[in-house]
Amino acid sequence: MKLTITGYSTALFATWYFIEELGLLFDAGDGVSAHLLQKSRKIKHIFISHPDRDHITGLLQIRQLNAREGGFPWVYYPKDAGSFPAMDNFMSKFDPHTQHNIWHPLNDTQDVPIKKGILVHSIRNEHIEAPKNSIKSLSFDVIEVKQKLKEQFKTLSPKELQTLRLQKGNDFITEEKKQSILSYSGDTPVQDFDRWKHSKILIHEATFLDNSINPPKGQKKNQHSTLEEVIEMVAASKVEQLILGHFSSRYSKQQIQQAVMSFAQKYALNIPIFCVFPGEVVKDILNTNSIV
Repeated sequence: MKLTITGYSTALFATWYFIEELGLLFDAGDGVSAHLLQKSRKIKHIFISHPDRDHITGLLQIRQLNAREGGFPWVYYPKDAGSFPAMDNFMSKFDPHTQHNIWHPLNDTQDVPIKKGILVHSIRNEHIEAPKNSIKSLSFDVIEVKQKLKEQFKTLSPKELQTLRLQKGNDFITEEKKQSILSYSGDTPVQDFDRWKHSKILIHEATFLDNSINPPKGQKKNQHSTLEEVIEMVAASKVEQLILGHFSSRYSKQQIQQAVMSFAQKYALNIPIFCVFPGEVVKDILNTNSIV
């Protein structure tokens, strides 16, 4: 499936990624409506990773401009992040015509169908320090679901397959196959090298280039990824294309490019790597020039 991904992601200021073919928006930082313009009307589902302001301040304008019959755009959020019910309450009063928008709290490992054969799977992450049973920050996996012919029936003729289908039903000769076509980390430290092992396209944050700035765990500060650990993780996976964003604005474009090339060489990562540099909106990211 071809995916047209447009995004902006600068740590502390704003993050959002729009996947046009799926009517899907990951996070809703400031400026998303201003940059998408009429295309923002295509947004049907908004998945918010966590309630930091740089990931949610665009919701007010999206909702005001695009609220429509059916409660669209639907907003999905970590179930224990109390900011979202408060925002819904405020927006319903501030823009009364938007009060029919639907807000969905999400748990860990929850599947949300967004169109035929496509679902979004939620994954708890450790960006916000919280008890294990508390869901305050999420990553997301976009899964394509298809029915495939079972291996034992692949040598049968079309006529034989049709006979079996009529006698025992389609479910007897087919099985459900799931494929991760796009994954979005949200803000999170790298926790598990197998988390995105089979993702075709991974959008991952890389706030810091190294560990010299990232606060140690246990300091009550939200945790982020470093570029090196992301590259190392992806090198051990089957990810086919990598989109990096959420870089700190303390880094220049040249510093980021050099660091990406250096770490890719160090870990022998030879896949297309795209960057959303600080302060830049990138349209159709996968059709831009890759760093590697």
